[in-house]
Amino acid sequence: MMSIAAAVVTLAANGFLVRHEVAVAAPPAKVYEALAGKVGSWWSSKHTYSGDAANLSIDARAGGCFCEKLKDGGSVEHMRVVFVAPNSAVRMSGALGPLQAHGLAGSLTWRLVPAGDATTLSVTYSVGGFMDGGFEKIAPAVDGVLGEQVQRLKSYAEGK
Repeated sequence: MMSIAAAVVTLAANGFLVRHEVAVAAPPAKVYEALAGKVGSWWSSKHTYSGDAANLSIDARAGGCFCEKLKDGGSVEHMRVVFVAPNSAVRMSGALGPLQAHGLAGSLTWRLVPAGDATTLSVTYSVGGFMDGGFEKIAPAVDGVLGEQVQRLKSYAEGK
């Protein structure tokens, strides 16, 4: 199955919105289990601080952490979990990767909608605030990285 939609939906002086939607040949419960419980198995290691996605975890509860363990006892909070509806949605708040170094706030929502024996996975990431130099260059890069993670989750949930 191919990606249904992927794009920087809105780009403004004060932020941006990216959206990805993909059909996953797996039921929502399996996609949710991969998303919430096995992020280290499908997230790309090249998009981590430690260089190893196995160091990632998501504590899928309100107030939980999408975190990464670093060497020598260090750690990174990538995002804070703010909403969980098992097998249906996960929403996190925060600025991913290089966005953390700026005055930004973001909301990343993963929605899982049943589609027969499959799932429609819809992912939106809304980022706003101040970033020196603006958002024109970073928004497409964030879109690309997020799109890669969506495709990797899809492949993992489908057993590929």
